[in-house]
Amino acid sequence: MPGPLEGKVALVAGATRGAGRGIAVELGAAGATVYVSGRSTRAQRSEYDRPETVEDTADLVTAAGGQGVAVPTDHLDPAAVRALVDRIDDEQGRLDILVNDIWGGEHLFAWDTPVWEHDLDKGLRLLRLAVETHAVTSHHALPLLLRGPGGLVVEMTDGTAEYNRDTYRVSFFYDIAKSSVLRMAFALGHELGPRGATAVALTPGWMRSEIMLDQFGVREENWRDALTEVPHFAISETPRYVGRAVTALAADPQLVRWNGQSLSSGGLAGVYGFTDLDGSRPDAWRYLVEVQDAGKPADVTGYR
Repeated sequence: MPGPLEGKVALVAGATRGAGRGIAVELGAAGATVYVSGRSTRAQRSEYDRPETVEDTADLVTAAGGQGVAVPTDHLDPAAVRALVDRIDDEQGRLDILVNDIWGGEHLFAWDTPVWEHDLDKGLRLLRLAVETHAVTSHHALPLLLRGPGGLVVEMTDGTAEYNRDTYRVSFFYDIAKSSVLRMAFALGHELGPRGATAVALTPGWMRSEIMLDQFGVREENWRDALTEVPHFAISETPRYVGRAVTALAADPQLVRWNGQSLSSGGLAGVYGFTDLDGSRPDAWRYLVEVQDAGKPADVTGYR
């Protein structure tokens, strides 16, 4: 049976690991052709100096049932991004889904450090990687996406608009970066809506990315071992969960109802009925407000 996204073409910008990889794989599982981009390749690692590569992600997409195409790209380089989009145009003649998941800031922010004490070079680098890259990619990719009707743009961020409006997020630079991406989706909604496309902001919950698992000294197979140190980690989710959220959006014939909105993986699971890999439906942002931020003991009953 063909998948719901058979014949669709997607670009997941920033698909080396984490949410980008999870999204790319789920789009592939739904039958899409997925171009995956990023700086970490089998020939050269990015400043993260981690083992995950865009080639590995493309292989996972193909193994899931789609067609994965790895295109090493630095999204701060407009010429490189233009070449990436030109390649998609030459090979496919269309672009149906754009996921802006470029981030690269894990080692560039300091928790609870005011702007005057924060390393300025790192803070400004974070803003370039997390904000400028999205603008460069949208500038070059959207004309191709708008060539056909019904396109979807997903701006990946951390936190919903409501949560980030009322909550200080980590530090000045981190807060600005994640809020800027939320606003990008709002602005793109105004620009794309009248032209037949849809833009949304999307956040995963507490995600068990490769970096997060390493930080807690666990693997996906035994992630619950981390709960003795961090009990609220019980609400966490795999990167594939937000991937299923993107797939559900892309396959929705009423996609336009979400234009310009801020969405979450847990919230969309309640609408579309998909689950995480373990069959649960973690709703992390509701949990954070009602349990963790409220100072209550960790208890995910009713939240996953």
